Amino acid sequence: MKKEEKKKTLAVSPLADRVLVRRVGKDEEKSPAGIIIPDTATKEKSKVGVIVAVGPGRFGEEGDLIPMSVKAGAKVIFNAGWDNEVDLGDDEEYFLVKESDILGTIK
Repeated sequence: MKKEEKKKTLAVSPLADRVLVRRVGKDEEKSPAGIIIPDTATKEKSKVGVIVAVGPGRFGEEGDLIPMSVKAGAKVIFNAGWDNEVDLGDDEEYFLVKESDILGTIK
């Protein structure tokens, strides 16, 4: 059944400078003192995820295609909200964000 889920995910093709990201990580974090902080208690909107699909890029002022600087499979920190969450019919959380919403890559 996991192969079917993967096909659903790959059926989404981001346009322009959009990136499809699957959120990863736990719903809860621990502080350095060992206190469990639920995800809903944090005020930050940044999330950690893995890029599933990448659009072709955006067009510059002179009409030239500017390619994306990220690739599928990269682990990233990104800004996201409820308005760019995408339901693909499985239990995973997906977000369709602009490349500029990616804050950095995790190595």
